[in-house]
Amino acid sequence: MPAGRVLVSGVSGPIGAALLPTLRQNGYEVVRLVRGSAGGKGQVSWDPGKPLSPEAVTGFESVIHLAGESIVGRWTAAKKERIRSSRLLGTQHVAEALARAPQRPRVLISASAIGFYGSCGDEILREESSSGQDFLSAVCREWEASTSPASRVGIRTAQARMGLILSKAGGALPQMLPPFRMGIGGRIGNGRQWWSWIHVDDVVGAILHIMRTDALQGPVNVVAPNPVTNAEFTKTLAQVLHRPGIFPLPALAAKLAFGQMANELLLASQKVEPAKLLSTGYRFLYTDLRSALEKLLGTA
Repeated sequence: MPAGRVLVSGVSGPIGAALLPTLRQNGYEVVRLVRGSAGGKGQVSWDPGKPLSPEAVTGFESVIHLAGESIVGRWTAAKKERIRSSRLLGTQHVAEALARAPQRPRVLISASAIGFYGSCGDEILREESSSGQDFLSAVCREWEASTSPASRVGIRTAQARMGLILSKAGGALPQMLPPFRMGIGGRIGNGRQWWSWIHVDDVVGAILHIMRTDALQGPVNVVAPNPVTNAEFTKTLAQVLHRPGIFPLPALAAKLAFGQMANELLLASQKVEPAKLLSTGYRFLYTDLRSALEKLLGTA
């Protein structure tokens, strides 16, 4: 007998690729929220920019909302608008439809990001820490607020503030690998900025933990408990690949190459603690960066 029906958006990304088979292995019936025409009973069609029918999202135990424009790439005005609108409108339409659904879900888990905090140097950031003042911080605040139609009607709602996700299927790691494998990788800027990382298997584990833990609602930091500086991250990656890793990318060069994205992603410092996950008993599979990278890259 299935553990329950789960509706998932954003299934084409690295989280979805790992999450869907795990949900099925745990006995859940998975239905995907997909753009364009639905291809079968395991899919629901939607357009993130348009309202969603409440009848289309009724009868699910849990809803996991991951969809949103990739933040990777030069942030032109058009790119920034896609980043913002894809998150705000999509999340708002999902939350509004769930609030009006004949059978509401027990829980809505909506993706967010540690970009909420902005760049904070060596400050330890927990879920109650204040938000930053940059573009990503503003997007994250509005993104999280867009879930309010669901929480207002009593749906337990959690915003999963995700850090740097380590996955071979997408995200930052595959883009970092080529220069490091060629031996021309190294720290970015002065390397003192904190990078809060998490193995994709722990992202999946955290999502299941949030689904099953009634005490968890509101923002939840989805990061490993041991953040590292960029210098330590890049040094460890080079060592795992058995390459030198001694060619730094100066901050100015990063800004010239990536524009605003360099300031808010590559050079930003976010030392984030997964306080709520730890306090509710989540056991991380990977707490050490080296072991996480070795597992992903097959060098263990």
